[in-house]
Amino acid sequence: MSGFLPVKRQEMLDLGLDRMDFVYVCGDAYVDHSSFGMAIITRVLEANGYTVGIIAQPDWRKPESITEFGEPRLAFLVSAGNMDSMVNHYTVAKKRRQTDAYSPGGAIGKRPDYAATVYCNLIRRTYKKTPIVIGGIEGSLRRLAHYDYWSDKIRRSILLDAGADLISYGRGEHSIVEIADALNAGIPVKDITFINGTVYKTREEDSIYDAIRLPDFEEIQRDKKAYARSFGIQYRNTDPFNGKRLYECYDGRMFVVQNPPSAPLSTMEMDAVYALPYMRAWHPMYDSQGGIPAFSEIKFSITSNRGCFGECNFCALTFHQGRIIQTRSHDSILKEAGQFLKEEDFKGYIHDVVGPTAQFRKPACRKQLKYGACTDKTCLFPKPCPNLEVDHSDYLAILRRLRSLKGVRKVFVRSGIRFDYLLLDKDQTFLKELCQHHVSGQLRVAPEHVSDHVLKEMGKPQIAVYNRFVKEFERVNQELHMEQYCVPYLMSSHPGSTLEDAVALAEYLHRNHLNPRQVQDYLPTPGTVSTCMYYTGLNPLTMKEVYVPRNPHEKALQRALLQYRDPKNYSLVHEALIKAGRTDLIGFGKECLIRPRGNSKNKPRQKKSSR
Repeated sequence: MSGFLPVKRQEMLDLGLDRMDFVYVCGDAYVDHSSFGMAIITRVLEANGYTVGIIAQPDWRKPESITEFGEPRLAFLVSAGNMDSMVNHYTVAKKRRQTDAYSPGGAIGKRPDYAATVYCNLIRRTYKKTPIVIGGIEGSLRRLAHYDYWSDKIRRSILLDAGADLISYGRGEHSIVEIADALNAGIPVKDITFINGTVYKTREEDSIYDAIRLPDFEEIQRDKKAYARSFGIQYRNTDPFNGKRLYECYDGRMFVVQNPPSAPLSTMEMDAVYALPYMRAWHPMYDSQGGIPAFSEIKFSITSNRGCFGECNFCALTFHQGRIIQTRSHDSILKEAGQFLKEEDFKGYIHDVVGPTAQFRKPACRKQLKYGACTDKTCLFPKPCPNLEVDHSDYLAILRRLRSLKGVRKVFVRSGIRFDYLLLDKDQTFLKELCQHHVSGQLRVAPEHVSDHVLKEMGKPQIAVYNRFVKEFERVNQELHMEQYCVPYLMSSHPGSTLEDAVALAEYLHRNHLNPRQVQDYLPTPGTVSTCMYYTGLNPLTMKEVYVPRNPHEKALQRALLQYRDPKNYSLVHEALIKAGRTDLIGFGKECLIRPRGNSKNKPRQKKSSR
């Protein structure tokens, strides 16, 4: 099939079909590009001989909105979209966002809160028996009982609240085809309990084999230690090679079972996924509304890899993609770049060669592909593992080949670079070529904080490592006679961060003449170690107590300190310094952050630098 997949009944009929095998219901607008989960899953199904109709952003207030194609032959597939719908809708202050990058023209309000659950319930109102499979980030990270920041409570597995039959979690290329084949073979959905990368429900505990029973839902609701213990077990079982089957009980009679993760894709499989006949565009029905903003950001970027062994505690990648690195071949990447050259609006700039961590192009060590990632230690934290193999040569070779293409002016690297990993490479060729060819004035990196005990709770390297990287970056740029700067990503109010830590961060910014225009206030999202810390006050990997700034005013004070130069933050910064006992930073000395009150002419001066 060529062109976009059907979005209207008439399009289905024009293909000579009276029903689709699957109907995919999604909270995002329809963009047929490999950066969108909806596009990948539907194209993978199509490549395996199945027909799929797409209902993008149905009106959840109207039951008829999901009846466009009638009842599918095999199942409804449901996803909230590329983001959790609550993250999409609300700021950390729980205020409604003003735009939605995955909706036409950036319009807000095109999907409901808890979108996957709402869509499933909407389907169930009309189609009582039709199988429903949940996928996407919302289903993946809410697959078992979880803390939900927006309702401030432990919620049940999305499988139960949505009334669905299965969850395909993680990157679902393997599991969705196995589910499709099982349904097509006539296996009832209630009997599809054997596919890795899926979650199912059952009332028969005796049918669950070779599994770890997690604390019951009722126990983790009333006991935060039990929740932290449960999360720790889940976190240690996210690896496809050594992860165990897990299950939890609800009301003493219903069991939700998580099968081990799907196997990682081989390079050949990755290449096949990215070679599918994507239209590489949003559906034309959105043209009059201004298109889809999220697509504009990634249209000329290339996905190089999946997975991350960096394991930052505030990131959900371990739960979703896992720690095993999966890569595309050079030829696959170059072929996609060749498609850019054919597009009229390509100006010669490849915006990113992207992955969760851009320069990871191989497993952390040789043992990982045989035994899996270690369950009792991490690759980079608190110190690099002795078995870690550091090698930038493959990523560097890709960048060289891309920038040598006729018609390509510049290849940027804008996604995450692990500066601690880079420093471990004795061969500094990559850093030199990164500065010379792939940075345009500013390199964004993520130290996140400066207090080492906060960084410990983040799973990040000590600030001395970042400082060493900055010196190396500056040294290389001096040798190249280039003026370029490191721009740090910073986070306020992460578990472990006190007001004193926030002051220390402000002092660091002041000392180094940094004036961040954007900072991130920590947002607890499902599926992360940090979210568990936020809710329980315990690090689930150590079960040690952690200080958690939860009070909205304290969080505002910490955030204001990161932008202490902004006159709008003066009162908050003044209050924070007094509360922290740091009035020595209020005055006229070089080390002072702000001037005393009443000296308007001596208020913090705005620096032009954004570094």
